[in-house]
Amino acid sequence: MGKTTIYSDGACSGNPGPGGWAARILYADGTVREIGGFSEETTNNRMELQAVIEGLKCVGEEPDLTMVTDSEYVLKGITEWIHGWKRRGWRTAAKKPVLNQDLWRILDALNTPQIRWEYTRGHAGDPDNERCDEIAQAFSRGDQPELLVPEAKP
Repeated sequence: MGKTTIYSDGACSGNPGPGGWAARILYADGTVREIGGFSEETTNNRMELQAVIEGLKCVGEEPDLTMVTDSEYVLKGITEWIHGWKRRGWRTAAKKPVLNQDLWRILDALNTPQIRWEYTRGHAGDPDNERCDEIAQAFSRGDQPELLVPEAKP
């Protein structure tokens, strides 16, 4: 059994403004599934978090999972900053409430030691990241992009 990889991206038309999120799931068996959504009034960071959350919800518990994001906010938040936030009662080092705490708590509950977190630079030619950006941008404009959904197996 190979690994499953999730790519994610968020977009916002204005910040705050209408936003979109997308995840592209590359399953170990070679199938690809794309998901995405829209939020009427949001921020780019919230859409980045939503994309990761929805991607992880889609795959459930996978023994070999890589989560790829182009958001340093998401990557550093879940791998570094969250430990201090939780120790301080969901407050930053400056003693202010953590922004997007509702989403961080959900992501924290979904995160497991089996997930390998990776960063990819946005708009740098990674085809899976570029596809996520295309989907998220479309949703942020209120469009309904065509998404890849694997056929049901008999």
